[in-house]
Amino acid sequence: MELSMHAEFRQKIIEVCDTKIARKGTNVGLSFYAFFKNKNDEPELLMEVAKWWIETHELDHFEKAMKIKKMVADGL
Repeated sequence: MELSMHAEFRQKIIEVCDTKIARKGTNVGLSFYAFFKNKNDEPELLMEVAKWWIETHELDHFEKAMKIKKMVADGL
């Protein structure tokens, strides 16, 4: 998945990372579930992000918000 195709969602990821960092500091970790509501109302997008997170970049379940923000901002 290229997050550049989903500019609106890419911005949401950056905002969530910024919020988490502001609240808990630069070492805060998060999973890809942090970008979704508890309801499964966007299953296709959830699966795209999961594939980007797990298959494409082989990230751990929890990653540093700073790392994810940089990856998304860099268009990875």
